[in-house]
Amino acid sequence: MTENKMGVMSEGRLLLTMSVPAMLSMLIQAFYNVIDSIFVAQLGEDALTAISLVFPVQMLLIAVGVGTGVGINSVIARRLGERNVESANDAATHGFILAVMNWVIFAVFGLFFVKSFVAAFSESPEVIEYGTQYLSVISVFSLFLMIQLNIEKILQATGNMVLPMICSLIGAIVKIILNPVLVFGLMGAPELGIRGAAIATVGGNLVAMTLGLILLFGGSHEISIRFKGFRIKARTLKDIYTVGVPAIAMQSIGSVMVAGMNGILIEYSQAAVAVLGVYFRLQNFIFMPVFGMMQGAMPIFGFNFGAKKKDRLLRSFKWTTLFAVSLMLTGTVIFLIFPTAFMELFNASEEMMSIGVRALRVLSLCFVPAAFGITNSTLFQALGHGVLSLLVSLLRQLILILPLAWLLGHFFGLDAIWYSFPLAEGFAIFASAWFLRYLYKKEIKDL
Repeated sequence: MTENKMGVMSEGRLLLTMSVPAMLSMLIQAFYNVIDSIFVAQLGEDALTAISLVFPVQMLLIAVGVGTGVGINSVIARRLGERNVESANDAATHGFILAVMNWVIFAVFGLFFVKSFVAAFSESPEVIEYGTQYLSVISVFSLFLMIQLNIEKILQATGNMVLPMICSLIGAIVKIILNPVLVFGLMGAPELGIRGAAIATVGGNLVAMTLGLILLFGGSHEISIRFKGFRIKARTLKDIYTVGVPAIAMQSIGSVMVAGMNGILIEYSQAAVAVLGVYFRLQNFIFMPVFGMMQGAMPIFGFNFGAKKKDRLLRSFKWTTLFAVSLMLTGTVIFLIFPTAFMELFNASEEMMSIGVRALRVLSLCFVPAAFGITNSTLFQALGHGVLSLLVSLLRQLILILPLAWLLGHFFGLDAIWYSFPLAEGFAIFASAWFLRYLYKKEIKDL
């Protein structure tokens, strides 16, 4: 087994080498999410409100896929650091079985429960119909995304960040091309409206998955998938989901938070719900590159921890924190300067514009403190301590933010609700720092 670059390359250069492909890929995905919403917004504020209301389920779907992939990634990276290739192969093979199992759950939801979910948040027949059309397609055909995400995490765990980037980029480009064609019926295609936006998303996922399968099974990699004689092993599932379940829960918290915020905001204004949906799509331009960096950082952390290279682990962590804070600070400045231009992209009504401009400026204040929480959580996951990541996310996105939002809205009105985001991130920093200190003394200090 040749020396892996994650154990020898200079840390700053290694982080950029590993992260830039994933950052570019996720930036393109963020671009598509915005384009998707812009086209949907042309169908009216009801359509934009509908995709904002079903966004928590999309987040949950992605959380299950990404969280499972994170668990697989963590196991593979640590086993490769230990030079236990057989266990790494076993974890990768389990990933495909888990992808199918996850898909079945969401397919059942998409077939039977979508309309009831949307109706729980809105009494508008138009909003309910738009939301049902969009989410049914996304859920029933989620298998493509589940498999694509696992392939990406498997390849990233070996240090290969370019091939996952290629898959995501091509998938996103396909989505961007198909979206206006299917929404508005261009180039001879049928005019499918909001259902067309969902089909465009699914089509891009199918293309990305297909390309990923070709690259994974058709190329030479440090790990290999072996279905012949395969048996599900309880120990492997335990290793994957020791990190994977907290990762799923951690990302699912975001889904619960958005659903809770939608419930709070709808009491004030439907436009406020649409603004929250716009914000989450716009902030992807800032958060997605940071998450892409974490995709590159996680296998570096895990590999060097498994290889007992303490100095490399710590230097890699410091570089990751520095880059993440720099990106988030840049995002804050952009949101403070250009909120009006951002809202104009979404065909905002006068009410939506008034709410949105103030909201985007306040919400951007949470970016920099979020950088610390995200970087620390990535380290916790990479070292096999997903529960610590989960606890930090619980504080950031549930325990603090929803009660703060309700209290601020109750006593000071709609505009005050947005301050719950930066306040929650600020309070969560203290818990995250305490967990980091605990983990350093317990497992890193004496490596």
